[in-house]
Amino acid sequence: MIGLRFEVKGESVKEAFLRELKEAGVKFEIREVLGYESFVGYMMEGTLEEIRAQIEVFDAGDREAIMEGFTAFRDSLFHLLEHLKNGEHFENLLKEGPWVAEILDQLAANNAIDYSGDIIRLKDNVKVDELYFQFKFPFELVNNPEGAEKIAKQFAFTDLEMGYTFEILEVDIAKINVLGRIASKYFSEDELLKAYFALIGRSILANEILKALGDERVDGDELVRSFIRATPIAIPTEKGTLVINFSKRALEEVLHFLKKQGYVEIKGGKVRKLKDLS
Repeated sequence: MIGLRFEVKGESVKEAFLRELKEAGVKFEIREVLGYESFVGYMMEGTLEEIRAQIEVFDAGDREAIMEGFTAFRDSLFHLLEHLKNGEHFENLLKEGPWVAEILDQLAANNAIDYSGDIIRLKDNVKVDELYFQFKFPFELVNNPEGAEKIAKQFAFTDLEMGYTFEILEVDIAKINVLGRIASKYFSEDELLKAYFALIGRSILANEILKALGDERVDGDELVRSFIRATPIAIPTEKGTLVINFSKRALEEVLHFLKKQGYVEIKGGKVRKLKDLS
């Protein structure tokens, strides 16, 4: 439970997320790890019209799903081009979604964009219908692999790159809410909601522990047993109920977290509160 974290890839994304967390005063630690991005499927190359024509050759059973993916790719491309006509900050482009980086790479390979600091701009007189693109789609979309391989190339991609783990140390709920707004620019709604409620849950549990300690020095084992007997904790909210469940090991990790952050002292099996969360 102490390991509540966000993971990002790429130096530019890391620097943008890092800067926003620092400006908001959110407590965190960052670690650098070797990571990877992998994709297995098929690839078609050419202008947008050439790729569309290749898709039309697929069997009817495969064509619809592949064309749907290509339409989404083309729509994303044109949406991004609108941003690039007058220049846009890289950080703002990231808010559009994780697909931005790949399309920017393809535009850069076409020598179609200029970089000025963190501002990216579409070059003048670029004719999009003459640009050369790669359209990739996963193998799960294909029901007839033999037929697909006559039209598209097999494509497997593994990108070894440095990843960055932001371990969130924040327990202030107001700052967790700010973190949620920041993280919404970089992560999917599903990822964000799971991490957000885990952070809220840890904050509430930590606060309940500190309230239970009061001004007394409490036996650590008895403290853990009393909270395990009370699990799960149900917190009513304006929109419903937040239920926080935890194991003995998870509770011990939260106690360790509180000790590490200077909220409690643990000596001789006794726990004493040093300060409140706020």
